[in-house]
Amino acid sequence: MDSTVKSIELHALYPFEWRSAILFTLFLICLAVFQGIGGSGIHHFITSSSLSNWVKKKVEPWLYLFDGPKLIQHGFDKSNGEAYEIQAPDCRYVFVSSEKHVRELDQAPDTTLSLQAASKQMLQPVYTMHGFNWFDRRGTEGVGFVRALRTLLTNNLPEILPDLGTIIRSRLAAVREEHPIVQGARHSPLYPSIVKLVVMSNALSFFGKELGMNEVFLASALNYVEETLLCAEFVKLLPKGLAPILGGLMARRLTCQKAIYNALVPIATQRCEERDRANMGQPVPKHADCIQWIMETSPRQKPWTPKRIVHELIAIWFGSVHALSTTITFAIEDLCLHPEYVKPLREEAELLYGEFERTGKGLPLLDSFIKESARLTPVESMSVRRAATRPFQFSDGTKLEVGDWACTPVRAIMQSEKYYPSPLQMNGFRFARPNDLAAVSNSTHPFQFIQPEPSKLVDVSQAWHVWGIGRMACPGRYYASAVMKVIVSQIIMNYDCELVDSSANRWFTWRSTMLPRSGTKVIFTPRSLTT
Repeated sequence: MDSTVKSIELHALYPFEWRSAILFTLFLICLAVFQGIGGSGIHHFITSSSLSNWVKKKVEPWLYLFDGPKLIQHGFDKSNGEAYEIQAPDCRYVFVSSEKHVRELDQAPDTTLSLQAASKQMLQPVYTMHGFNWFDRRGTEGVGFVRALRTLLTNNLPEILPDLGTIIRSRLAAVREEHPIVQGARHSPLYPSIVKLVVMSNALSFFGKELGMNEVFLASALNYVEETLLCAEFVKLLPKGLAPILGGLMARRLTCQKAIYNALVPIATQRCEERDRANMGQPVPKHADCIQWIMETSPRQKPWTPKRIVHELIAIWFGSVHALSTTITFAIEDLCLHPEYVKPLREEAELLYGEFERTGKGLPLLDSFIKESARLTPVESMSVRRAATRPFQFSDGTKLEVGDWACTPVRAIMQSEKYYPSPLQMNGFRFARPNDLAAVSNSTHPFQFIQPEPSKLVDVSQAWHVWGIGRMACPGRYYASAVMKVIVSQIIMNYDCELVDSSANRWFTWRSTMLPRSGTKVIFTPRSLTT
């Protein structure tokens, strides 16, 4: 494994304060070293000829925290399609990329390889989601949320999108006005601005206008993602004996999860009461939001309580805000770096955005551009996470013990010549058809449509694991894709965009995640001032 890992300035990582996390990590490294040596073994350790091997074994897992994507890529490049492993401080990851192994991973029973258990380890919901201690096995309490997101939320997009576009346009203008003017232009911190737009979009779509326009609730919902990431990392890196004590203390100091829970419980309680009255034949109001759909799709024999409904909503909330904000941020940065795409994307939006609002479908050029951006700068370098709740063995003999994870190196796969011609080159219309461009633009720029077959952002395939794979692919991906298109379209149609410093580093990594740098500034110039 490559030991020449580049230095990462994690103290600048947005959205939460990493200095405390780094100090704590260094403390744990020292603790691990001390525990590994033992008081009486220090002299032997210093004089031992196996010093380098011991240091490598102890230190290498911690390197993963700071440069996970590079280590995952390095393993993929050396593996020649075979399974390989990376050891982190808290887990052993086994990466598979061949079609055969990925199929075995997807088909493994969830009583053995569990997505739920992996998510539980990632997010530590007992501490970050108001005591939500979900089961390791998916479906133990029903899987109605899949229908709620995949079918009901998706089918309701034509009702959501028109209002959402108007609100996002107004919100973006207001957010921009908060930013300072430097040398005659407003410098907007891109990632924090996009997070605010995503938080409002999701709040409106999930909870309705009452909470979606409530500034106090939105502030808590915005900061909740920060709190979750920080608390979960803190707990995961603690010695197991200390996690319940220190994790519990930290959870009690986090206010956003309590605020969200307290705001949602009364609404969920009212909806459950209405459900009971409806079952008795009484007239009740109709609602079209995720609160209602999660309640309606809970098991009929044992309907979920208001508390259980809210726990499910909180879990969905975290995933949607984090992934959407990061993907949109990278897409806007790529638009600034590749301005030749602005004209055809703007022409497409001005011609077809109305149809997209009415159907929740369309805008193929923008779909391709966002997908290409996500391919080159994905939120995650790891996908299809499954935690072993029982021992498991792949067909080639690779073994997983209880607590190990199996996963796919999604970033490495998406940048492999096996699946993508010129894999490291930005081709914003890579996944579109030439006719998609000809239908909306007379651009003479030599755009390339170099994939053998066109595809969509929401697709799931052996070469595209962004949403997972197979039977457990993300059910909310149609909604997520639509919201991305709304926000990016509103920016394209109403602003010219320019990076203040196009040469600056735009992201940092933590574990397998790539996160935008909060200091990246963009100048949003209203088109009314340039046309």
